[in-house]
Amino acid sequence: MSDASEITRRAKSNLAFALRILPRDRRDDMVVFYAFCRTMDDLADDSIAPLAQREQALLSWRDGLLHGFANPTELQKQLIDLRERRAIPNELLTAIIDGCRMDLEPRRFATWVDLDTYIWKVAGAVGLVSIRIFGCVDANSEKYAVALGRALQLTNILRDVGEDLANGGRIYLPLEDLERFGCTEENLAKDSKSTAFLALMDFEARRAESFYIEAEAILPDRDRKALLPARIMAEIYRAVLARMRYGGFDVFHIRYSLSRLQKISILLRYWIAR
Repeated sequence: MSDASEITRRAKSNLAFALRILPRDRRDDMVVFYAFCRTMDDLADDSIAPLAQREQALLSWRDGLLHGFANPTELQKQLIDLRERRAIPNELLTAIIDGCRMDLEPRRFATWVDLDTYIWKVAGAVGLVSIRIFGCVDANSEKYAVALGRALQLTNILRDVGEDLANGGRIYLPLEDLERFGCTEENLAKDSKSTAFLALMDFEARRAESFYIEAEAILPDRDRKALLPARIMAEIYRAVLARMRYGGFDVFHIRYSLSRLQKISILLRYWIAR
């Protein structure tokens, strides 16, 4: 088993699950790309390694993509090969690294525009690479990828509010929105049942839902089949978002998700209809 396959297997993510519907060659390439994204994320989140060491590791990957790796690992060789075969712009790969660098230390996002800049790097750029591997041909697939990236990442942010706050006091919700609904950073966890917190979460959930609707509206017919993994991801995460809303956003006590059986059911529906 290759390094990329092992990394993907261990992750057990929704994306890795959705990739099963791809043709073998494209699935193998997405496994390499996912392993790259997972590795960058793990380097940024390594709680044991010192900050300077984590940043240097990410910068080493960035420099290697820009100028070549001196002694490339198997994953680095696979990524370079993938980049060349699928004509993936280098700036998309380095944007993903830059997004992970933004996660090295807890930070705050004053406005939605600030948060959206981060989301583009950690989700939009991922989507734009993915559609090239999927084999999309319609220019609107890029708009679809960016809109869906916003929806998926914002859903993740809402699901992980409690986990992120416990992880060094990280808050990804825009501070302008906390202020709008009368929530403070200090009382975020303590007031998780308050009307203000629930109104804040509902506002952000509606924002995420608007991006799912936007993506669905611009889904190009020519790439409907190529975008099957993305559409599966959209349905899974949209269901998670709905579950959060139905459950009263109890994100400090519940990690909302779908069961394996529910995800298999979604996969099978798309498999049959493809």
